[in-house]
Amino acid sequence: MTNDSRDATPEAPIAKRILIGDPLASQNADEHLLPKRMALPIFASDALSSVAYAPQEMLMILLTGGLAFLAFAPWVAAAVVLLMTVVVLSYRQLIRAYPSGGGDYEVARTNLGEIPGVVVASALLVDYILTVAVSTASGVDNIISALPGLNPWRVELAVACVVAIVLMNLRGVREASRAFAIPTYVFIGSVAVMVVTGLVRTFVGAAPVASSADYALHTQSISQAAVILLVLRAFSSGCSALTGVEAVSNGVQAFRKPKIRNARTTLAMMGGIAAAMFAGLVALALIAGVQYAENPCDLVGFDCRTMPQPSLMAQLAAATFGMGSIPFFIVQAATACVLLLAANTAFNGFPLLGAVLARDGYAPKALNTRGDRLVYSNGMIVLGVAAIAVLVIYQANLSNLIQLYIIGVFVSFSLGQIGMIRHWIRGLRRITHLPAEARAQQSAKRQTFSYRKGLVINSLGATMTVSVLVVVTITKFTHGAWLVFLAIPILSTLMMGVYRYYRDVEHEIRMDDTVHFGAEGDVALILVNRLQKPVAKALDYALAARHDKTIALHVAVTAEESKALQKGWEAHGMPVPLVTIESPFRSYAGPVIEFINQYRAEHGPSVVTVYLPQYIVGHWWEKVLHNRRARRMAQQLMLVHGVTITLVPWMLDSSELIYGRRSRPVPGQERAGRPYSSGARFDARPPAAQDKTRR
Repeated sequence: MTNDSRDATPEAPIAKRILIGDPLASQNADEHLLPKRMALPIFASDALSSVAYAPQEMLMILLTGGLAFLAFAPWVAAAVVLLMTVVVLSYRQLIRAYPSGGGDYEVARTNLGEIPGVVVASALLVDYILTVAVSTASGVDNIISALPGLNPWRVELAVACVVAIVLMNLRGVREASRAFAIPTYVFIGSVAVMVVTGLVRTFVGAAPVASSADYALHTQSISQAAVILLVLRAFSSGCSALTGVEAVSNGVQAFRKPKIRNARTTLAMMGGIAAAMFAGLVALALIAGVQYAENPCDLVGFDCRTMPQPSLMAQLAAATFGMGSIPFFIVQAATACVLLLAANTAFNGFPLLGAVLARDGYAPKALNTRGDRLVYSNGMIVLGVAAIAVLVIYQANLSNLIQLYIIGVFVSFSLGQIGMIRHWIRGLRRITHLPAEARAQQSAKRQTFSYRKGLVINSLGATMTVSVLVVVTITKFTHGAWLVFLAIPILSTLMMGVYRYYRDVEHEIRMDDTVHFGAEGDVALILVNRLQKPVAKALDYALAARHDKTIALHVAVTAEESKALQKGWEAHGMPVPLVTIESPFRSYAGPVIEFINQYRAEHGPSVVTVYLPQYIVGHWWEKVLHNRRARRMAQQLMLVHGVTITLVPWMLDSSELIYGRRSRPVPGQERAGRPYSSGARFDARPPAAQDKTRR
């Protein structure tokens, strides 16, 4: 008869099945890899959605100097698009060279050393947390722009959205991609229609006009040096459109085969769509005369005390299609959805990076464990909790959160590109060291050309990303970005500490030929408080293990209970001797440890196995009603050399809530193959004596 139990899906708690679904088998992992059409919304939602707030933040900074500063907007936008193109091309080279999923972290660690690698990893982890916070805050901002009455519940909405995204991702990559694909593609389509409609209206002489176009603006005169700083600050805010580009390189292993080609194609599609959308939205905003102030009260004519300032996307949709029209609500709904779902990019990148770090020993091993749905669920939960904390601290305020943003991503950009330069240089050196005949071969020439092309692209990428990092640091440091520069070293130090801890533990437990434990003898101790069925079950287990010696040990707190136990022990004819030790100070583990030490002093270094009965309950409140002495004693006894602990479970009737069964055999009967019933009586005599009686 074939045993199919190993193929059956394990039973999970009903609440868990409802929230995240039934467990998936490990052999089904390949079925959950992503094709390009599903990978695009999963990995590109952050980069695509950032175009919803990057133009807004760029124009907002320029407007702090006055309306005349909008003349710089096309040039700043062109610089952002150029930078995006270079970064996308650079990451296509990185995917080809390092497809394992480590991304910038693997590049920096391999080519620049341990500390740069850890710094990159820390920067990426911080950036992923901020990605969730910023995307969620921006999504909620667009919801409130369409429904201003929800403004008092801004923080609660943001937290609820993060919880929903966590639960969706815990259901698995395939389910998440299905849920997120439609909003992402609707967002791309609706923005494209809006931009094209606005440009066509402009071409025919009916250009859209934003609701804020007629507002005057309070500004202060600034010096020439401040003008340059303001333009640079606007550029750094516009660079937030580049966030999420690195996610594809960190998630190559989630793609279907051929993984490298599919990842590079997805990255190119993402870069092209994001650049076109960014340029189109900036152009349409300038045509419509959108004004978005850092302080809404600076807009003369706008009631900043009772109304939240509409987002740039809301103003463009209203100007193009009309406030309250169906297309307006489609654009707003799609923008809000894709901004909220942009956090999903982090929920794919953070757990994958965490798993790589755990594999290398820089993060807790739990981050490298797949959950029931074949995803790194521990990493997702850690990310969700951290993002919620940031949202609560900053009250889901986008303007404050955006100041913390993109620092981490440009740290990883810069070190990753520098690492790629060293990678290509090493490759070229290897070729130059080949014999002349080998260098003359066609394959060597193709490889040389490929290495040189990669070197040129990544050198340009490194130059631009390092320059932007300097600009971003200067312009954002005093506006809150200093917290990121504080968080990255702290996280890096913690990761180095985790690595050294695992290294020391590995060194301590490494096997060698000089290990000698020298145990002599084998004794079992069954701890007895009162003579009850759980004790009888523990005794049965100890007898079945056939130790050299088996002793029932009672720690007597009062003389009365000791006498009662001894009387019952004799009355039931228990097959092992009962030893009683006094405990005048009402402690349990201490007298047991002293007994073990005395026994070893008399009989040699025996291996001691301590059997502890333990209740298994089904209700949470039952755990409060039982003293859980067995677990407390086990924790203390495990510190004694040569002692092993065996917890013998006794399932109370309420445990059927967990295990789905109530009836159980009397100790020893099920293992012996004997039939049993709920009314069976425990026979403590040895099996030979029981068989003799039956005969």
